[in-house]
This record gives sequence, structure tokens and C-alpha cells, in this order.
Amino acid sequence: MGINSFLFIVAESCISSNSFRVGVRILVDRLWPRGVSKDAASIDEWMKEIAPSPELRTWFSHRPERFEEFASSYERELSEDPLRLGLADRICETARGQTVTLVYAAKDPVHNHAVVLRDWLKRRLNPKTSG
Repeated sequence: MGINSFLFIVAESCISSNSFRVGVRILVDRLWPRGVSKDAASIDEWMKEIAPSPELRTWFSHRPERFEEFASSYERELSEDPLRLGLADRICETARGQTVTLVYAAKDPVHNHAVVLRDWLKRRLNPKTSG
């Protein structure tokens, strides 16, 4: 767990026009993004089980005023679910050797679960930097 490990995890929308591809791309949405072909998405793995629960996702409904509570609840789901913890461990292990891009379909680049997941994973990779 080197100090620079956290630099290898980024979040990116699948609707972004970014054609620069490095490392492993993991779709972290429970549902496949509408209107995006598998070829266009260029996804290496689909980890739908690491996404927020359907109940939490429905409650959040991409409303920025709910983001803080959503983030806290999602982090609790990540920390308490053995399946999600196992997937998180796999992402962290991959990120130690190459860039991992967490791909999501939300239009808001700030208020979405991939950002919460990225930050939570960074803290797992390097607990000394968490505040």
C-alpha cells in the first residue's frame, strides 16, 4: 500500500467523449447504460454488484441536495457487505499495478456513486491520508 497507490483510480462517465484509454475500465453501474453499445463503452469488467442498492439509488434519484446522505449510506453498504468488500479488494489490487477507471452512466460528474466509490477505495488503499 504505497503512498501513490491512490493515484491509479479515476471515475469517468461512459458518455464522455474521452477516447484516451489506459488500464482497466470497470463499469460500476447496476444497469447497462442506455444507448451505449458494449463496443463503444470499451468495458473490461462489469461489477454491477458493487453499485448502490436499488433502494438507495431510487431514494437518491441524482438529487444533489441528497448527495451527502447518499454518500454516507453508500459507504455503509460498501463497508458492511462481504460481496462488495471482495469486489473492492479486487479493484484495489488491480489499482496497485495499473490505472483503474470506474465507469458510470450518470450525467453529473460530481454527485454520483462512482465518485463516492473512488474516494472510498482511495481511503482503503492509503488509510493514512483519510482525514
